[in-house]
Amino acid sequence: MKVLVTGAAGFIGYHVSARLAGTQHCEVLGVDNLNDYCPIELKRARLHQLEQFESFRFVQADFADAKAFNGLYDHFKPDYVVHLGAQAGVRYSLENPAAYVHSNLLGFTTVMEACRRRPPKHVVYASSSSVYGAGSKPPFAEDANTDCPLSFYGATKKSNELTAYSYAHLHGLNVTGLRFFTVYGPWGRPDMAPILFAQAITEGKPLKLFNHGKNLRDFTYVDDVVDGLLKVLLYPPAARPTPPARVFNIGHHRPVETILFVRMLEQLLDRPAQVELVEAQPGDMFETCADLTRIQAAVGYTPKVPLEEGLKRFVAWFREYYVKV
Repeated sequence: MKVLVTGAAGFIGYHVSARLAGTQHCEVLGVDNLNDYCPIELKRARLHQLEQFESFRFVQADFADAKAFNGLYDHFKPDYVVHLGAQAGVRYSLENPAAYVHSNLLGFTTVMEACRRRPPKHVVYASSSSVYGAGSKPPFAEDANTDCPLSFYGATKKSNELTAYSYAHLHGLNVTGLRFFTVYGPWGRPDMAPILFAQAITEGKPLKLFNHGKNLRDFTYVDDVVDGLLKVLLYPPAARPTPPARVFNIGHHRPVETILFVRMLEQLLDRPAQVELVEAQPGDMFETCADLTRIQAAVGYTPKVPLEEGLKRFVAWFREYYVKV
């Protein structure tokens, strides 16, 4: 089968591409614009890892550029589309909302339009736990009200879900959105907590914990996320009695306080953290926890990697890539 993966040089996109490309009878086309939101050298290092797979090809392109994306889409003729490309980051959306409009709104519509013209068997796209906002009570269930996201990033992901539903209703496009919950692991994003915390501990620098370290996060190991995504990909939603659109949570269902997360990293890195407890940040959620009932019933998804094991694997990679010891 032929699978097009946007955001292939990104964290989750890299892991999905590697798993697919390592599967027999699967041809993967990765698309990424290699922007500088995260260090380009990290993205190129991920792509270098993907070069080992003969069935993986990469094209540097902006999926928000309709002419460029339509051309490569029509040439490749994918059977499946995994749309993971997006402008990520809750706090950065306060600084540069235009980047989110470009990638998450215009770009998402461009991808949907290409798929509408030549429908693949299934489109799976990245949503986020950030769609759960004011009034949401953990564990978050997919049918909870998500009309009040607390960040602009979350608002763009909510928009993606609405857009996908309309394309399913109007054009019969098979689409599934995945609400990711705090994904971590090797090759992760440098702007996310695991790498920020690990770097601060390793370098002996102050480490700020918002909301005095009491925020609860449903840390989900990346291999579990990939397992769930690929199970979902191969089972498109039923066309009737509703439009073929659905949304699933993918999390671990075991939220942990960020201060405990830091203490676990201290032990693994064998160094103390210089913790600064500060007030909560605008747009942050105090707790995230995924209700997994729906995805377990649909495809049998169950996370397998406990935080203790996942952090060991993350630290081993962190030492090799960043610390070189």
